[in-house]
Amino acid sequence: MCRENLRKIYDAAGADALLIEEDFLRRYLTGFYSTDGYAVLSRESCTLVVDSRYFEAAEKALAGSGIRVVEGVYSKALELLAGSRTVGVPYLFTNVPRAESLKAQGFALCDCMPALKSAMQIKSAEEIARIRRACEIAEDALLSVLGELKEGMTENEAAALLEYEMRMLGASGTSFDTIVAFGANGSVPHHETGFSKLKFGDPVLIDFGCKYEGYCSDCTRTFLFGDDRKHEEFKRVYAEVYEAHELVKRKLTAGMTGAQADAIARGYLQTKGLDGYFTHSLGHGVGLQIHEFPMLSPRGEEVLQDGMVFSDEPGVYMAGKLGIRIEDTVRLERGEVRSFMSKTERKLLIL
Repeated sequence: MCRENLRKIYDAAGADALLIEEDFLRRYLTGFYSTDGYAVLSRESCTLVVDSRYFEAAEKALAGSGIRVVEGVYSKALELLAGSRTVGVPYLFTNVPRAESLKAQGFALCDCMPALKSAMQIKSAEEIARIRRACEIAEDALLSVLGELKEGMTENEAAALLEYEMRMLGASGTSFDTIVAFGANGSVPHHETGFSKLKFGDPVLIDFGCKYEGYCSDCTRTFLFGDDRKHEEFKRVYAEVYEAHELVKRKLTAGMTGAQADAIARGYLQTKGLDGYFTHSLGHGVGLQIHEFPMLSPRGEEVLQDGMVFSDEPGVYMAGKLGIRIEDTVRLERGEVRSFMSKTERKLLIL
């Protein structure tokens, strides 16, 4: 991260120094990932404290970045806070023992999460490029797997194939546990991928994503595995979910709130008598975490701005019958929605 952005976060936090322990927040500030460590941000510098497992790699990765790397553990981070009276910590990601430890050292605490959230919502060109690549990998992997789906295959086997393909294409891992739902299992929005076997005529819902250089993609596609002429209601509902998904792309603009964006899809589904089956929000921010701000929900208060990246994922779920979700990872650019997804079909695909 450039020094100017670090300074903006520091100034907005209103503390003498910031202590960041959560892994994805440390990565955001420093550009280096480790399972343990501390980032200390002061007016003059940003320092990454890591133990001996990561010190050599961190020094090499951050050479010339302006981020100072020192070897140590929590006590070293405390040394770097010496002279500070107020320490900013992200309340959402700070546990009680850590907060009590800092207070025992005589520090007053304040919440620096609002400053981090404000910065992280607007993605840099470098972040956009990484998310774009994560989306490309995800779509290419799905296209490779669709031809491999066979009757009798389990959900778990299909998920394994997809994750393998994403890894082979350059992903460092998945954004979240891959969801593959055959048949009526799709009616559970976060179905736990299991051992149900694929049958001819089954609807198939796949919710998946991968990470590229730390940044996530998020995509859902729903289709039919052959047409047994028994899914006319499914086809009708799919067409309405598709229209809600596309309507968001056409009508959502910068300056709307998350609630107003959610209302585009929810309002359309209401005209079709389906809003009661749309049981989650329209979308969520996507970045180093799969769920970030802004939130596009009936209670979403954030104003949507250029540079924000989020999902567009309306869905309809009828318990025990069907589930349909169509999801792209998208961004706001020049006031309008631009999708990262361009390779996979959104209209109903019958394999």
